[in-house]
Amino acid sequence: MWRHRPIIISSIVILSLVSLDARYAAWPRGHIRATPKIAPSKCDRSKFKLILDVGHTAEAPGARSARNGSEFEFNLRLAKRIEDKLKSEGFAQTNLLLTEGPARPSLFKRATAINSSKADLVLSIHHDSVPDSFLEEWEFEGWKSHFSDRFSGYSLFVSHDNPKFWTGLRFARLLGGRMKAQGLQYAHQYAQPVMGRYRRKLLDKKVGVYRYDQLIVLARTRVPAVLFEAGSIINRDEELAMESTERQDMIGAAVVGAVKEFCASR
Repeated sequence: MWRHRPIIISSIVILSLVSLDARYAAWPRGHIRATPKIAPSKCDRSKFKLILDVGHTAEAPGARSARNGSEFEFNLRLAKRIEDKLKSEGFAQTNLLLTEGPARPSLFKRATAINSSKADLVLSIHHDSVPDSFLEEWEFEGWKSHFSDRFSGYSLFVSHDNPKFWTGLRFARLLGGRMKAQGLQYAHQYAQPVMGRYRRKLLDKKVGVYRYDQLIVLARTRVPAVLFEAGSIINRDEELAMESTERQDMIGAAVVGAVKEFCASR
């Protein structure tokens, strides 16, 4: 059977050439078929306004890590790294939002600042902990501390009270997909009964997007907004990972990829 293969192939080639010649003969004389135009991207990166909201304040630093670091420091470090990566990709109007003062007043300050900015997107950067009932005691460098290695992973939150809820949800799914593609897992515990009053409705079980309507930075803003818990700093192993440039670069790459896709699809 192998001896007849060249004859069959030659026949196919001849038929193809005849068919092509017939189509060419049918075109109007002198006509040249135009090359299909590629639709230009709708995304002007230089004009896309993105706010990276640094969660908490120096005065109200949020959660404590297993090694007594403040969440605010983790948030600021990661937000700066993400900002640098976005600007290097042409998103020149990426800005950090830093607020001051006690916890609750600072939340309303940031919501006001966000609404005044007319941003295209807000990403609030946080790092996760656990309810106090899950904490265990240990000693680190001579200091008493707490940890919980029970849970780990990132999570994404959107609010149905935000008027741009569906747009925010779209970006959250894009970011969750990018995080998953980096081999990172989301925190499953928020959908479990064990979380009690901290339990949230899971909107996307593939990439870890939850609904959380009580967050001011989500519910009181009028632009697409997503709160991003980048990882758990009360988990001893994950805290070390979150401090590493490797993990920060992975997260930064995920955010940049999601923002590119989000901007291009607008």
